[in-house]
Amino acid sequence: MQIWNPWHGCHKISPGCANCYVYRRDESIGKDASVVSRTGDFNLPLKKNRQGEYKLTAADGIVFACMTSDFFLDTADEWRQECWDMIRQRQDLQFHIITKRIDRFMQCVPPDWGDGWEQVTICSTCENQDRADYRLPILLELPIKHREVICEPMLEEIHMEQYLASGKIEHVTCGGESGENARLCDFRWIQEVRRECIRNGVSFTFKQTGAVFLKDGKVYHIDRKIQMQQAKRSGYSYVPGMGSADAIWYQLPNRAVLLDRLSKSEFRSRFHLSDQDKAYIAEKGLDTIRRHAKDFVAKRLSAENPEHDGKQTPMKGHPVFLAQHATGCCCRGCLEKWHHIPAGKTLDHDEQSYIVDVLMDWIYRQLGDFFVLA
Repeated sequence: MQIWNPWHGCHKISPGCANCYVYRRDESIGKDASVVSRTGDFNLPLKKNRQGEYKLTAADGIVFACMTSDFFLDTADEWRQECWDMIRQRQDLQFHIITKRIDRFMQCVPPDWGDGWEQVTICSTCENQDRADYRLPILLELPIKHREVICEPMLEEIHMEQYLASGKIEHVTCGGESGENARLCDFRWIQEVRRECIRNGVSFTFKQTGAVFLKDGKVYHIDRKIQMQQAKRSGYSYVPGMGSADAIWYQLPNRAVLLDRLSKSEFRSRFHLSDQDKAYIAEKGLDTIRRHAKDFVAKRLSAENPEHDGKQTPMKGHPVFLAQHATGCCCRGCLEKWHHIPAGKTLDHDEQSYIVDVLMDWIYRQLGDFFVLA
């Protein structure tokens, strides 16, 4: 990763800017971050060392432009063309441009932009649903070769599946807010975006927890030095087809705790076996019902990204279907929520066996004394 800041300073335009790290840092040294000025590294892509070699090299990774400003800031309009000229000359480098001003894009591109430059990725930020619904439709319609979305700081639950389904977004990054006045980031928001990425085959990065992180009902205050480390250790990033989710550490819930949680869910607790269902089980036998459960789990749940995930389990028609809804084993999203088994990974033999045991346990409890009385 390489940083190129051709200018410094910015103007706040949306809720995500409230606790801007650039403003915090500049204030600590008595500097006004709202004053925009060219930096000494303006021509960094063309700078060379004493051996006549470029200081920025492809071997050092992606070049992130304007990390202390915004590349499409109107104050920088007079300087931007020179930057495009340098980017054009450095075809060997990959440039990432992160912006909150995607709506200014067409006013700022060079005359020969065409349908985009292969070495340039445009990353639009969206910190809440309002900004996602404003910026992402614009991002999708622009002539850009490579598009990414960054939800950082993530300030609320954001749904972007309709935009991911376009197939035009290559990557999504999520993270919490750092700093003394950081706003809370709920892990459930991260999980939901990740699930949407998995369903649409879009790679995902959980970049950092932020300073105030809510997980499993508990608020954690996390030191700045380990926020990125904690996110990385979770293994929660995802690359389609790479099995990256297999690396996620998780612990299956205590069965008694799980049953208590399920009993308090108005939706889950409404499912019961009817007399007809019980008669069907008596006719087929519990061994057959278990084989049916194993088959349903293997065919409908076990894949990394099951077809029609979230809608693959009927609400009725078989006792196992009822058991799946009652126990939160009906889709990969519910499986992650209730049983902590991450979406985006192929279920192994032990995980499938666990799910079948949960389903059969619920069925046994529902049957009660049915077989004895029958």
